[in-house]
Amino acid sequence: MSRTLADWLSYLEQLHPTAIDMGLERVRVVADRLGLTRPAPKVITVTGTNGKGSTCTFLAALLSKQGLRVGVYSSPHLLRYNERVRIAGEQAGDDQLCEAFQAVEQARGEVSLTYFEMGTLAAFWLFERAQLDAAVLEVGLGGRLDAVNLVDADVAVITNVGLDHAEWLGTTRDSVATEKAGIMRTGRPVVCGDLQPPLPLLQRARQLGAPLSLRGRDYDLAVTDQGWDWRGIDAQGGTLELHGLSQPSLPLENAALALQAFALLGLPWQERSIRQALSAARLLGRIDRRSLCWRGRELALLMDVGHNPHAAQYLAGQLTERPVTGRRLAVFGLLADKDLEGVIEPLLPLISHWAVAPLPTGRSRSVADLRTALLEHGAAVSEHADVCAALEAQCERALPGDEIVLFGSFYTVSEALNWLNRR
Repeated sequence: MSRTLADWLSYLEQLHPTAIDMGLERVRVVADRLGLTRPAPKVITVTGTNGKGSTCTFLAALLSKQGLRVGVYSSPHLLRYNERVRIAGEQAGDDQLCEAFQAVEQARGEVSLTYFEMGTLAAFWLFERAQLDAAVLEVGLGGRLDAVNLVDADVAVITNVGLDHAEWLGTTRDSVATEKAGIMRTGRPVVCGDLQPPLPLLQRARQLGAPLSLRGRDYDLAVTDQGWDWRGIDAQGGTLELHGLSQPSLPLENAALALQAFALLGLPWQERSIRQALSAARLLGRIDRRSLCWRGRELALLMDVGHNPHAAQYLAGQLTERPVTGRRLAVFGLLADKDLEGVIEPLLPLISHWAVAPLPTGRSRSVADLRTALLEHGAAVSEHADVCAALEAQCERALPGDEIVLFGSFYTVSEALNWLNRR
């Protein structure tokens, strides 16, 4: 009997003794057996501590507006696994994914692969058969030893360098930068959005002779009364400028970063289609504003998958820029390996009440930990059995002019989206 997608995903979770096993040796063996060469003629690989998803979304929009057939591989997903593999703007179907998993399973033989490695090879297998013009590949973890790094990208993008996943990437920005710099290739352009790029990243680019475009030096953005302006360089080092761009729904710095990466691909520079692409880019769960009707009241909800200090600081900045007439009420859950103090600290002055809940995974941080940390800062806190119960409690508490801010994890946002869909 053939497996359904749900069967495959359950099987993949049991396949390898650990969920994460850094290294390219095993995955390269299977890629060779599958005859995988290159997912598309043009490839952009994106790594970074935050902003990978929105940068990939902007890049895909820019490339698609050129009339190109684009594949995007990203992770994790929020509602359906299919979100991870998109071909020409559409999520891969269940049957396509099952066929790809079957191909990888037959090729791997005695080689043990993780869930992510199986998924990456399946995506590449589908991309090679989809006759793409371009592929945008989001690194799952780090860069140097991530399965996505099998592919030599035409342009490597590093959004920023912060502290996260310390168990695998180390506890300093230098150690994280060393791992992320692993996606660079000899002589191929690199774009980095970090305003203070760590030295190992700069040194690696120099060693490889990889032309490095830095924000603030080679490209930059400026917010104006008319929107925002961008300047950057093309593949020959010539100056490019765009003025009066409309504010996108996703982070501005990631739009600017994606624009610079796009500029280095040597594609036609069509200003009208570029403007349209940036304005149209949307990504589920990132600064995702919704309104919902609760017991006859219209409530404002903002969801964000931010789960580390850098992302929390960005979210705090967004909240500060758009004040509300009432209060802000948080729905918050966090994984155990995340920096709890670093995540709550930027948001403490902005949140009137925190509803905390466990996440639906064995990796969740306990509600007791969340509550204790918040109480130590004098915050108002309530405990709930799950994210949905916490969200419903804040809906009951909310008054006209209030905003419910839901963040801390992909799991937090996924639970809320499922709750909204059921309603």
